[in-house]
Amino acid sequence: MNLPYPFFIAARYLKSKRRNRGVSFNTVVSIVGVAVGVMALLVVLSVMSGFQEDLQRKILGANAHAIVQSYKGTIEDYRAVEAKLKGIPHVTSAAPFIMGQVMVSSGKRAHGVIIRGIDPALEFRTTDILKHIKYGNLNDLRQRDDIPWIVIGSELSSMLGVFPDDVINVISPVGEVGPLGMLPKIKQFRVAAVFEMGMFEYDTSLVLTDIRAAQAFFGYGGSTVSGIELRLDDIYKAPEVRASVTQRLGFPYYARDWMQMNKNLFSALKLEKFAMFVILILIVLVASFNIVSTLMMNVMDKQREIAILKSMGATNRGIMLVFMSQGLMIGLIGTFLGVSGGYILGKLLNNYEIIKLPADVYYLSKLPVKMQLSDFISVSVSAITISFLSTLYPSYHAARLNPVEPLRYE
Repeated sequence: MNLPYPFFIAARYLKSKRRNRGVSFNTVVSIVGVAVGVMALLVVLSVMSGFQEDLQRKILGANAHAIVQSYKGTIEDYRAVEAKLKGIPHVTSAAPFIMGQVMVSSGKRAHGVIIRGIDPALEFRTTDILKHIKYGNLNDLRQRDDIPWIVIGSELSSMLGVFPDDVINVISPVGEVGPLGMLPKIKQFRVAAVFEMGMFEYDTSLVLTDIRAAQAFFGYGGSTVSGIELRLDDIYKAPEVRASVTQRLGFPYYARDWMQMNKNLFSALKLEKFAMFVILILIVLVASFNIVSTLMMNVMDKQREIAILKSMGATNRGIMLVFMSQGLMIGLIGTFLGVSGGYILGKLLNNYEIIKLPADVYYLSKLPVKMQLSDFISVSVSAITISFLSTLYPSYHAARLNPVEPLRYE
């Protein structure tokens, strides 16, 4: 099949004659500029998507998809509330919990943490935190010598210098009234296991213990808890479940989902991703100026050929198509190379963990990469669109060329 002459000529114009290698070099520079811009944009967007997904996975691994609480501060008859929660669509399991702020200490080392009282059998069905045990044995989750068990994070274990079977002190600032006023409550707990979520915040500031030990420590009754955790079969149905729970239980109960509890964090990540897209698309925009300069040099170099084409009957529209096609080819080749390079670099970063992060700063210990088809499509379309727009002025300039002037002295 024969190509229309504008496309055939545009393909020939991508290469320059030996007498003028400058135009050919500028074409290569333009292609490389587009390729580098596309590759950089894809890698950054993939890293940010990976960061958001990894962060979301770890947050949902350590926390329930939704929680039911009371405006009174505690739920006094949690079994009756659990019974009302049965049958709500998308809720697969529920587990009561006790939550409080305490300080843990060992020797002269101390650290403030959130203690969560759980039922291990139910916790396995609502969160994944007990599936990330690094040291210790979950079969040892039992009270021994009147000392209840506790599970701590790996970073907290390093801070306190304790390991499984060691005993630590748990101190509550809200204790009992003594002769000298309010005294802190102190109780010993035995470290049964050490978990590692890979997220610094949880590995340093979250500890788990038996729900009955937590009730006794905080002075709750046997049927009183801080709230009820819910696990869903679809995390994105959380707003619907929250509305259903609130409607079914009524006042003073209310529900909160993972989107609400982490709204600021995920909103900031989404905004940052969009901002990075806008900033890095400027690299492609800069590369488009190379396309403009390359086409303008081509127009100046090909004035005689343009005049001959016009004298042979080529229309202004045909001349415009020649240079528009040339610029579009540069954009297409650069975009293809950029997409290929971005995909390969993303695979390398994901598989070989070339870049490692300080977990105490970025919450994560390695650079996560998630390549999404939507990112590749949006970047490719943006790059090709910018490349096409950059061809308009040079093509219009070429179409307006008077064929008489170049041929006057021939």
